[in-house]
Amino acid sequence: MNKALVWFRRDLRDFDHAALYHALKQNEEVYCVFVFDSDILDALTQRQDRRVEFIWESVRELKAELQCRGGDLLVRHGQASKLVPALARELEVNTVYCNRDYEAAANQRDAAVSQALAEHDIDFLSFKDQVIFECDEILTKSNSAFSVFTPYKNACLRTLNDFYLKPYPVDRYFRNLAERDPEPMPELEDLGFERSNLAALKLPTGMSGGSALFEDFVERMPQYRQARDFPGRKGPSYLSVHLRFGTVSIRHLARTAWQMGGQGAETWLNELFWRDFYFQILHHHPEVAAGHSFKPEFDHLAFPNDKKLFQAWCEGKTGFPLVDAAMRQINQTGYMHNRLRMVAASFLVKDLLIDWRWGEAYFAQHLIDFDFSANNGGWQWAASTGCDAQPWFRIFNPVTQSEKFDPEGKFIRKYVPELSQCDNKEIHAPWKMSEQRQQALGIGSNYPLPVVDHATRREQVLALYKRASQAAKADEASNSNEADDE
Repeated sequence: MNKALVWFRRDLRDFDHAALYHALKQNEEVYCVFVFDSDILDALTQRQDRRVEFIWESVRELKAELQCRGGDLLVRHGQASKLVPALARELEVNTVYCNRDYEAAANQRDAAVSQALAEHDIDFLSFKDQVIFECDEILTKSNSAFSVFTPYKNACLRTLNDFYLKPYPVDRYFRNLAERDPEPMPELEDLGFERSNLAALKLPTGMSGGSALFEDFVERMPQYRQARDFPGRKGPSYLSVHLRFGTVSIRHLARTAWQMGGQGAETWLNELFWRDFYFQILHHHPEVAAGHSFKPEFDHLAFPNDKKLFQAWCEGKTGFPLVDAAMRQINQTGYMHNRLRMVAASFLVKDLLIDWRWGEAYFAQHLIDFDFSANNGGWQWAASTGCDAQPWFRIFNPVTQSEKFDPEGKFIRKYVPELSQCDNKEIHAPWKMSEQRQQALGIGSNYPLPVVDHATRREQVLALYKRASQAAKADEASNSNEADDE
C-alpha cells in the first residue's frame, strides 16, 4: 500500500491544494501534519503574537474539516526539520508531500528534511501552490529575471491562461485520507503564547474567514482602483494575511479577477503579480535576504540613524498626523494600509534619515501579514535602493499625502484622537495653526510638534543620495580604466 504524509505549512486549507491533491491521487493512505516550528516561534519576542494566534485558529479549523472528511491533521510542536522525518518513519510512509516555500530559511529547512528522508528511502516531493507564476516561469527574452515590474506584469498577462488558474479537484480523492483516531492539538498556551487582541479586531481566521472576506471584496472589486489608496475607506481586500498563510487559493483569487475584467479587477490582479514579482526577485537575487540593497551603490548610505527619531516613528509621535496614524494602526492591529506603508517608509528613510533596514525589521516584527519578499521589496522601493524603485530624488511630502489620501482626516481621527477637534484643513499640519489655536488643542503638549522640518530634511537626504550615486559612478569609471590598462 502506498502511504504518504502531507506537510502543511503556509497553505492552511483543504481545497485547491496542490500537495494534498497529488498525495491523495497517488496514494491509498494519506496522513496530514502541521508543525508549530520552534525554530520560528522561539525567535519571536512577543508572547502575544497575532500571527501565531491567527495560525493556531486556522490550523484548528483545518483539523476539524479534515476530521469531517474522515481523516485528521496531526499537530506537533518542535523542530520541523526533525519532527517531519521522524513522523514519516513512524507512519511508514513512502513519500512526504508539501507545497514550496521560497524564503531562504525555508529552503534550508526543506533541504535538511529531504536529506533526512532520503537516508530512509522516503521521497520528498514539493509543488507550486502559493504563487501564480514561479520564479523561473516568467523570464525576459534573454532568459534572465525581470528587474522592472511593468514588463514583468505584461509578460505575465501574455502568459496567463486557464492552465495556470485551474483548481486542483481535491474533493474527488478524500476517500484516501488515512483513518485515525482524532488526537487533540496543543493549546496556544502550550506553545508559549497568550491571546492577543485578534478577536477584538474582528479579523476572521481560517478558510471560512478567507472565504467571507473574498466574497465581500468581489462586490467591491470594480471600485478597487479608485478606493484602494484611501485608508479611511473600505477599499482593500484585507486578504493579505490569508494569502500569507494560504487559507485562500491564489488561483481562485486570480481567476476571479481575470474573468471579471475591468479596471478594478485588473488593478487587483496586478497586485497579485507584484507578489510573485518580489518572490522571483528574492530567488534570483538572494543577496537581498542578507540585508543588502538591490542597487549596490546604495548599500552603505551614511544615514545618521538618530535613535530618538526612530523611537518617535515607532510610537507614532512624530508630529506628522498621517505618519503617526499609520504607525499606531500597525501597533494596535498588526495591519497597515498599503498606501500608508509607502508613506511611513518614505518618511522614516527620507525625512528622519534612518536606514530602511530598521523599518523593515520593525514591520517584520509587527505585521500580521509579514512576508519577507514583499516587505523587503516594499522597503527597498520606498528607500530607492531596490529594483524598479521610487527614484531617490522623488520624496513623499507627508502633508501632501495626508491632504490627498485622507482629505477629511477620517483615518487620522481614528488613530490620533488628540487631533479630533481639528477641522479638515488643520488636521494635516496642526503646527501651522495660530499659537492660540495650537494651545487650545494641546499641540506641543497632548500631541507633539514635528520632530523634523520636511524641507530641510529633503535637502539633506538628496545630498546623501547624490554623494552615494556620484561615488558609485566614480568607482565604476575607475574600474573601467583599470580594465583598459590591463
